[in-house]
Amino acid sequence: MVTSPVPAHASAHASAQAPAISHRFDAQALTALITALFSAAGLNAERATSMAKLLVLTDMMGRYTHGLSQCKNYLDQLAKGDMAACGEVTVVNDTGSTVVWDGGYLPGLWLVESALKLGFERLPKHGVVTFSIRRSAHIGCLAALLKQATDRGYYAMLLSSGPHGKYVAPQGGTEALFSPNPIGIGFPATKFPVLIDISASITTVSMTREKVEADLLFDHPWLLDANGQPTREPRALEKTQPRGSLMLLGGTEAGHKGFGLALMVEALTQGLSGFGRRDRPTKWGASVYLQLIDPDAFAGREAFVDQMDFLIDACHDNKPIDANIPVRLPGEQADRNIHYASAHGVPVSATTLQTLRQSARTLGVDDSFLIT
Repeated sequence: MVTSPVPAHASAHASAQAPAISHRFDAQALTALITALFSAAGLNAERATSMAKLLVLTDMMGRYTHGLSQCKNYLDQLAKGDMAACGEVTVVNDTGSTVVWDGGYLPGLWLVESALKLGFERLPKHGVVTFSIRRSAHIGCLAALLKQATDRGYYAMLLSSGPHGKYVAPQGGTEALFSPNPIGIGFPATKFPVLIDISASITTVSMTREKVEADLLFDHPWLLDANGQPTREPRALEKTQPRGSLMLLGGTEAGHKGFGLALMVEALTQGLSGFGRRDRPTKWGASVYLQLIDPDAFAGREAFVDQMDFLIDACHDNKPIDANIPVRLPGEQADRNIHYASAHGVPVSATTLQTLRQSARTLGVDDSFLIT
């Protein structure tokens, strides 16, 4: 275990979402521990390693709501059978450049990483490879998965929806219908990959639940109550009857933009996979869309990077609103966080540390590494 402060260059946005850091741990040792937890829960070595590696990377990037804090949830899902520990992917259709899988509720991080690996093998022949996956378990942080592609010089788009979940109302409606429908896009550049990870709603279910647990209001009215009126109260989503909903991206003035994005995600994830809300699933699961593009199949990787580097420089050179807060691109802080965590250890909050130790004791895994 190593201790160190949060890096001074952490942004206000990132630090506002970050938990109170208790300790920092070596990334390899932490990955080994999480691998052991998932192995004890029934995953084979490949799947356990994939889950652990990506969850640790997510925290290294500073995306704490979807990293190690999700570990207990995933272990509980494995114990209950909501996430499948065993079984194989069913190939629904495969044309070479397009693939449809039925994931059978297998671990989502591993499923998407498996699709990425297959896509990397096929890109030299096809240039563009697209996957649609139905009945996946939760796929975690999109940016952490996208980084697997950008590190290899590829462009990637990753979308996800939960056909069972109803948290976001359509524009003009009062009844929740959609999941937040995250949208991820990643592309390579010389200094750092650009990693865009947003959703069709302004905030997320995870962040809303965190506010409820902490007994805090949102700083802005990012939810709608049961009458469709803006509210800062996070309990409006799940703790009131009738329930409210998450506000669409664009808010009350331009929510049609978030509505359009939500519809796009539903079409690409559920329409193309052939499984969605029409099937009325009662089990938690994700429908996923993944597209990989090799710039060499177009004008070339060098030309692509040259254009993106110019664009990044133009953004950096743009006069900022606040001279002390220069323009920063999505993925830039994550890149800094990874380098810092590699040198000083992965940050772990007291709450997450406690749940990891509880899980280790339940599964009979040595947790002496976590003793502080």
